Amino acid sequence: MKFILGKKIEMSQVFSEGKVIPVTLVFAGPCTVLQKKTQAKEGYDALQIGFVKITKKNKIGKSMKGKEYRHLREFLIPNSQFIKNVGDEFNVTEFKEGDVVTVIGTSKGKGFQGGVKRHGMSGRNSSHGMKHEARTIGSIGQRFPQHTIKGRKMPGRMGTDRVTVKNLMIAKVDLENNVLAIKGAVPGHRGTLLEIRS
Repeated sequence: MKFILGKKIEMSQVFSEGKVIPVTLVFAGPCTVLQKKTQAKEGYDALQIGFVKITKKNKIGKSMKGKEYRHLREFLIPNSQFIKNVGDEFNVTEFKEGDVVTVIGTSKGKGFQGGVKRHGMSGRNSSHGMKHEARTIGSIGQRFPQHTIKGRKMPGRMGTDRVTVKNLMIAKVDLENNVLAIKGAVPGHRGTLLEIRS
């Protein structure tokens, strides 16, 4: 089991066997193991890792003593298979070209959106008498039970969701710059924190 934290840089493209492959460049690691949780003590096996060390001392709060990292994440480890100890660092050398990974991140926020954009509704017809009604969602209630049913798809805030994209392939590994080139698109804007698991 492999995992690492990274930040989305941008999208680019690489050439392989005469074909253009769209890739997302991710600055991944180095990450530090901060805590090792065991079945005996915490009730489950996991590793807590930190990414992007905070260098300014005035930015470190009391609750962050000993874990001066901007991003902390836990990864469950079945039966303590991952051989890492507290203080160990790991980077993109854990991965190689051709590895299939799962990428988890927060999608872009799109603000308040209507039903057509948010849920893919068709909107109203374009006949006479439909001025200002083209992108409305139509009727939202019924005679019984005289109120809007919970869960009704309506306009609202869109985006900023936790999104998981599976079966992405690592096209290239840049060991010098700690950069992974992942085939395809991953969630989020530039600078979004990503969890990469294999």
